[in-house]
Amino acid sequence: MSVIDTAKKFAKDIRIQVIKMVTAANSGHPGGPLGLADIYAALYTNILKHDPKNPELPTRDRLILSNGHVCAVRYAAMALSGYFPVEDLLTFRGIDSYLQGHPSTRYMKGIESSSGSLGQGLSVSVGYALAARLKKENYKIYTCISDGECGEGMTWEAAQSAVHYKVDNLIAFMDRNYIQIDGNTEEVMKLEPLDEKFRTFGWNVINADGHNMEEIFAAFEKANSHSGSPTLIVFRTILGKGVSFMENNPKWHGTPPNKEQEAQALAELS
Repeated sequence: MSVIDTAKKFAKDIRIQVIKMVTAANSGHPGGPLGLADIYAALYTNILKHDPKNPELPTRDRLILSNGHVCAVRYAAMALSGYFPVEDLLTFRGIDSYLQGHPSTRYMKGIESSSGSLGQGLSVSVGYALAARLKKENYKIYTCISDGECGEGMTWEAAQSAVHYKVDNLIAFMDRNYIQIDGNTEEVMKLEPLDEKFRTFGWNVINADGHNMEEIFAAFEKANSHSGSPTLIVFRTILGKGVSFMENNPKWHGTPPNKEQEAQALAELS
């Protein structure tokens, strides 16, 4: 099986696990994780330097999840990679589970930062990037950000400082699905032209289809070969990708499916 085919199968398995997790919890965010599944499949199968058997490997790449509410996609990718048993995914959001509704360094190894309020991840990542430089380490910092959180001022402070300090070991990637909890991003708080705004700050910006595995791999390859400034990959994605009744529907930003909807979703994904 080719690298691309392996990643595509992994993405399908991520989506299946996301649906099962959120349904079992009767809580959580299915839309974003389904939309990010292809990107996380590429990361965990071929892009990230990581070791599931040694989650705190000093030379590992760091992955920061700024929009922590989509953590189901990361948990699924980690379980399918061998970090912990896949069956543990069904404890998602349980009171005693280490798979909380936002990732926490308190409960898990292999998680680089805890999350909660949106907009903080890019700032954390600039700190990680500067620390790597001071320690003369060559790992990369990959940062998942949402489009909606670009309404936060902290995001732009971080964007400015990343350029000022020329942290070219920082690769951010955006889930650009135009949907946040209150509806379309351009109606809630107009963001466009997002890519040009980051370019104006001094970022290297790459646009790609977040559901085309060839484009995803090519975008990360370009990002990794760039030097002199931080990189942002703007991935065009579809909220709820793969499940017909969830796609592009803001309702599924944070609504779990019932058992009947779960059956329909799993049938479409299988």
